[in-house]
Amino acid sequence: MDKNITLLKGDGIGPEIVSQAVKVLDAVAKKYGHTFNYTEVDIGGCSIDKYGVPITDEGMEKCKSADAVLLGAVGGPKWDSVDPSIRPEKALLAVRRELGLFANLRPTKLFSQLADSSPLKESIVGGGIDLMIVRELTGGIYFGKRRTETVGGERVATDEMTYSEHEIERIGRVAFEAALKRGKKLASVDKANVLDSSRLWRAVMHRLAEEYTQVEYSDILVDNTAMQLIKNPTQFDVIVTENMFGDILSDEASMLTGSIGMMPSASLSSGPLGMYEPIHGSAPDIAGMDIANPIGTVMSAAMMLRYSFDMAAEADAIEAAVNKALDDGYRTPDIYKDGFTKVGCSAMGDVLAANI
Repeated sequence: MDKNITLLKGDGIGPEIVSQAVKVLDAVAKKYGHTFNYTEVDIGGCSIDKYGVPITDEGMEKCKSADAVLLGAVGGPKWDSVDPSIRPEKALLAVRRELGLFANLRPTKLFSQLADSSPLKESIVGGGIDLMIVRELTGGIYFGKRRTETVGGERVATDEMTYSEHEIERIGRVAFEAALKRGKKLASVDKANVLDSSRLWRAVMHRLAEEYTQVEYSDILVDNTAMQLIKNPTQFDVIVTENMFGDILSDEASMLTGSIGMMPSASLSSGPLGMYEPIHGSAPDIAGMDIANPIGTVMSAAMMLRYSFDMAAEADAIEAAVNKALDDGYRTPDIYKDGFTKVGCSAMGDVLAANI
């Protein structure tokens, strides 16, 4: 197969980790007889420095015309003082909107080789953590109307959280379908005891639950979810929630594995086009030091093969390559412990590519 991939390396450690994913993808292409064509597009702070905007119109068109998009990370303190309308993060929101990427899938899996890296007790994680958070990505408070005005001599800021029935239903269906392919359990997270948007969310989810009778469905409040992820994370299979709740909970869940550097994600549209990225940030404090963990990005590439390209065997090969690297004792600094082999970002990429 011949596939076109737009690379958004971005800022901080973004270029380093995406380059390792490309190494692994090239090894996959060679083994399975595919051709992956890459087009690089500046995004985030590096694009602001060059063009004055976080992503150009031309860059956006290259994302739209691709078969898939692979992203590193954007942002950093260097651009904290730029006009809010062109902050690096604005590019991510724009890409999600323009590509129709409404469903964010964030798997959280504790590799058995790293069980002792989890901050939780073995008695809690010993049974293994393997859950999926399905986050609505193009609605809610991040995309609602916002304003800052002066009232009674002081500034008052307002951010609106808005959801329509069709937005809730389409992400709900993604979550129910994901649950059918996994453990057939779905927990829907909301704040229905306080928010009108959550009460509508719960009503739509209940309606969908009547269609998906094979799935064990439950409602759970967001604050309780945050507690349960620490108290008993193995109870969860698939979690579905709105944009802001999903943003917070998925970062919390990622730390159950011991390192946010291990976690991939997929942002999907109603068609095959998707954007794939690790869930961590640009980590400017370690940029250029060759110590970042590329596994989250490499696993994101595996999700790209699975969801956008329908290459299940190739995705399995990448996941097996990661497992073999961990079995063989290779560790980047964030997951290193005495007795293992410490390697840098580039060297880990070499190991993973060789394992393909």
